[in-house]
Amino acid sequence: MSNIIKKNLKIEGMHCTSCAMNIDFDLEDIEGVKSAKTNYAKQICVVEYEGKKVSEEELLKSIKKTGYKAVIL
Repeated sequence: MSNIIKKNLKIEGMHCTSCAMNIDFDLEDIEGVKSAKTNYAKQICVVEYEGKKVSEEELLKSIKKTGYKAVIL
């Protein structure tokens, strides 16, 4: 049985909806991430992932690598 975790992340540095899509694509490329939905207007990303395969640090590192800052809410 998978250990699915759902986290809300506050994203800083987005300038448009394409920024939000880039974050989603990069997060969903991580093995164990089930979904990522970033809302540009709210500056929030909701990510669902398998806790045994992905850590919070990996999520934040991926977002930082994409060029944005994120914190867990």
